[in-house]
Amino acid sequence: MIEQLLADLPVGDEAEIVDVRGGRGFRSRLASMGLRKGQIIKKLSRVGWGGPVVVVVNRAQVAIGRGMSRKIVVRRNHGSKD
Repeated sequence: MIEQLLADLPVGDEAEIVDVRGGRGFRSRLASMGLRKGQIIKKLSRVGWGGPVVVVVNRAQVAIGRGMSRKIVVRRNHGSKD
């Protein structure tokens, strides 16, 4: 299993959040959206040129900024395509 940034995760892949690189406020903000360490997410889409990244977490779609997605480290699941 490969660890990578959420921003670099291919669209359609599922992954587990393994680390959130940021301060307490940043981690708290993500946690309020359901994005916390150990959570399984699926990347739905990304808009080019710095647009938002859309993921599914707990059956809800969440859009986060590209900069935020570069601070979330994920590990792809075995079933994901390479």
